[in-house]
Amino acid sequence: MTEADCRQAIVEAARVMNETGLNQGMSGNISVRLGETMLITPTATTYDRMTASDIAAMPIAGDATEAVGPLRPSSEWRFHRDLLRARPDIGATVHAHAPYCTALSIAHRGIPPCHYMVATFGGDDVRCARYATFGTEALSEAVLEAMQERHACLMANHGMLACGRDLAQAMWRAVELEAVARQYHLALAAGGAVLLSHAEMDAARAMFAAYRPA
Repeated sequence: MTEADCRQAIVEAARVMNETGLNQGMSGNISVRLGETMLITPTATTYDRMTASDIAAMPIAGDATEAVGPLRPSSEWRFHRDLLRARPDIGATVHAHAPYCTALSIAHRGIPPCHYMVATFGGDDVRCARYATFGTEALSEAVLEAMQERHACLMANHGMLACGRDLAQAMWRAVELEAVARQYHLALAAGGAVLLSHAEMDAARAMFAAYRPA
């Protein structure tokens, strides 16, 4: 994708997040790797008015002081950048305050192997990162810890994030994560979840190995 294509794709994905209820208001943010550059949604900007030219650009090897754009990058730029630095397999990250994911994060609950779709996030569970103030280095450290060998995590008292090789995969995982969080929440209300075994999760991962969302 060209830079122009990436910028427009970020704008469209951000609007989809709010239109579908995955996110609300100006919370949440999206980043995409473009070579050695990170493109990221700007801070304090409504998605319905955001344009492709508003997307901030900053070097993955640098920080927000080197950002280029008419608007400052999201206040959460740090964990986006640090994930791109640490994980060459990540091409895009979606962060949202999705209702069910956030409800579980407020309870400091991760998502156990309650459904085979949990396998799509890289392990037998989705961890909940410890709480830290938004936008801080401490939060970035907590996210990177929770994301070890994973493609998604919850963030205590905050929300969720999902990553992918590209924006399409990251958005697909974000939608699936909220769906599984809702299902787990409902199972807890029904008396508890019967969890899958490690062997059953391994079998699901093997089936997903060659799977690609449309």
